[in-house]
Amino acid sequence: MEYQEIIHTIENKRRFGSLPGVVVSRKLLAAVGDPQNDLAFIHIAGTNGKGSTAAFLREILKEAGIRAGMFTSPHLIDFTERIQVDGRQIPEEDAARLGEMLLNLDLDVHPTMFDYCLAMALLYFREQGCRLVILETGLGGRLDSTNVISAPLVSVITKIGYDHTEVLGDTLDQIAAEKAGILKPNTFMVSESQQQPAEKVLKDCCSKLGISYQFVEAEKIKAVDHGFSYEGKGSYRMRMLGMHQRENAMAAVFAAEALRIYGFEITDAQISQGIENATWNGRMELISKEPYLLIDGAHNGHGVHALAESLKELYPDEKFHFIMGVLADKDYKQMVKEILPLAESVTTVTPDSGRALQGETLAEYIRSYGVFAENTEQMQEAFLQIRDKTVAFGSLYFIGEIRKLFHLA
Repeated sequence: MEYQEIIHTIENKRRFGSLPGVVVSRKLLAAVGDPQNDLAFIHIAGTNGKGSTAAFLREILKEAGIRAGMFTSPHLIDFTERIQVDGRQIPEEDAARLGEMLLNLDLDVHPTMFDYCLAMALLYFREQGCRLVILETGLGGRLDSTNVISAPLVSVITKIGYDHTEVLGDTLDQIAAEKAGILKPNTFMVSESQQQPAEKVLKDCCSKLGISYQFVEAEKIKAVDHGFSYEGKGSYRMRMLGMHQRENAMAAVFAAEALRIYGFEITDAQISQGIENATWNGRMELISKEPYLLIDGAHNGHGVHALAESLKELYPDEKFHFIMGVLADKDYKQMVKEILPLAESVTTVTPDSGRALQGETLAEYIRSYGVFAENTEQMQEAFLQIRDKTVAFGSLYFIGEIRKLFHLA
């Protein structure tokens, strides 16, 4: 089969299986020689910030000359974005070769798209001789397909909030317990600052497993020109926009420092340069200054809150025109609540996804709060006349469509 046919087949596998992902992945990976057993990992779980934290770590490891693989999801435009070595995406011919091999396996389980992607990534990382792998969970942690690995060197927990509550639970301590499922003895945990219920769950889990840990302390972070400072650590320059990225950056700093325990030689200068070099497409990405257009993959209430707080810090007392496209299984009402105080007007779009919330439904809900909102049937129409200070946000599928529209692949 050709690359496009193979990827199309994988992408059209069901999103959720009847068995937990970790069970399916264990059988799938056993059939191809358990490549995960030949690799070392930094395992990242959390509700928001996983991809950005992975990007910071990718650049730090690149600066330190450590050959590293990175597995993230979803992709914005190209499937190959999910699997990278030293920042370079897997070549299409390798994705096709490995994908076809995996699809031809005779298994007594039915892998999902994510299971196939993970297996492809681990096989590729082993082939490429990666010394370390940055591994982002898909959903939760305890039962996630990525939890097939044995103890990682470092586990990173980014911000925990309410998302996928139908699977992970509807309280913060329940959700945190699922995320904490990636923690294993004889490792090290780094966590961003958490709300008290989640922090307690993480600390209790570390105590039970005998794990050393370090939390990012949000009160020690101060904004400075072109970046931020952290009390006791000094200053860091940063290209990424958004005040929430400072905690993601510090989680990466602490994770990189923890790697020294295992013999990885990473200097403070390399860490600082990696933080400065890092970018992450579709996350508070300024794609046009005049007219102003910023895009952000804030796709749940916690993410939109972070976007709103960052906009208020960057542009005090200003209002924005928002372009919004979200999925129906997200808490769009909470997302609207977070953004309306900054909204002058809103254009809604229906993302190209079977899970999309209809744009007119969203527009009607926004209008019920007295804010002008209009729906456009064609996404391109929303961008024909970009108004000053326009911010487009929502589903990562939607952000990928925007980047493709502006030829940012």
